[in-house]
Amino acid sequence: MARSTRRQRVIRSPMEWTLRGGLAAIALILGYVSTKETLAFALHRESPERAYALAPHDGRIAGALAEQIAAGDASPPQRAWATRLARQALLDEPLAASALTSLALNAQIAGNTSAARRLFVHSDALSRRELGTRLWLIEDAVSHNDVAGALRNYDIALRTAKAAPDLLFPVLSNAIADPAIARPLAVMLVKRPPWGDTFIQYLSDKQDNPVISMTLLQQLKTLDYPVPGVAQASVINALIAKGLFGDAWRYYASLRSGATRDRSRDPNFVAQLQIPSAFDWTPMSNDAGVSATIQHTDRGGALDFAAPSTVGGIAAQQIQILPPGRYRLEGVSSDIEQARESRPFWQLSCIDGRELGRVDIPNSAEMQGRFTGELTVTGKNCMAQTLRLVLRASSNVSGVTGQMKYVLLAPIGEKH
Repeated sequence: MARSTRRQRVIRSPMEWTLRGGLAAIALILGYVSTKETLAFALHRESPERAYALAPHDGRIAGALAEQIAAGDASPPQRAWATRLARQALLDEPLAASALTSLALNAQIAGNTSAARRLFVHSDALSRRELGTRLWLIEDAVSHNDVAGALRNYDIALRTAKAAPDLLFPVLSNAIADPAIARPLAVMLVKRPPWGDTFIQYLSDKQDNPVISMTLLQQLKTLDYPVPGVAQASVINALIAKGLFGDAWRYYASLRSGATRDRSRDPNFVAQLQIPSAFDWTPMSNDAGVSATIQHTDRGGALDFAAPSTVGGIAAQQIQILPPGRYRLEGVSSDIEQARESRPFWQLSCIDGRELGRVDIPNSAEMQGRFTGELTVTGKNCMAQTLRLVLRASSNVSGVTGQMKYVLLAPIGEKH
């Protein structure tokens, strides 16, 4: 008898089908609930109200909504609702720190500081990530002149809350005007907290009070903290932009061994700086095509420059703080070959734009590229000066090209 290859049909009873259908429905419902709660929790930071509508019995979400209401400019009915939300949140989730924060904020608004402190301390014990709690603890520490406590809470907030830098960096950068805060903060930064480099860059980019920024960076230097050169240059340039030439020079000189006011710096273009300060050689460029770069060479460095035909402009510059007197500018060029009216020149001007003098650069084939000239700095309203390499427009098809191998501005009478 042939063996049958057809499987026997499985006959299921109506009860079994009903049971299977019920299990499938339960699985679908559970999946929906799980997805809904997951979506609600994902929304609870950015949109607590939407999250609460999806999952009103999630204590974490209700607590976040209560905190949002209490932290705002809420009316008395809204604060009452926030209190009810927070209490229900704690019943649903006893570890909902945000609910405690909202209760504490409402207590503070009501004038019950002792209750607020007790609730904030409890919230802090549950979670270090509660930014509202951390802000209150910072303010409370400040009100009690507890610098160490305030800085400790700054540190925790900046480590744990993404929104903290936007809120706290401006406050912290102003607070360091007080030496009692600046020194302990510098000590904290030396320990390299994860937010430290970002704060130093933020501080150095501030243009409103660069003296404060300079003071903290100087504190860090005394503690052997490796302050980034970009931050140092930003502060120096901000001081110069404010007209604080003395402060800018003193800070610069503390960073550059051997720098003196009566001469230009880096005559051989050997410094390879990612971001130069205005007291360093600063290669320039413009949209018309003038360009300059400092290149490393076997003998040190060189300033390469170029401009297209019929285009001129500033190729490089360096700010000076020269005392009044007579100075000699000398240098060595290469690869300059232009008609007399198209040759580059060095220009010295007061910081306000008044020209003090210029030195024309001959073609490099003459005198082996050497050139020299005299300039005078007056003492009338000329506290700072700008030494510039200026390219004249040339009718040559190839435009202007060349290289500076050496340039120094120094008092007349000195041997170089």
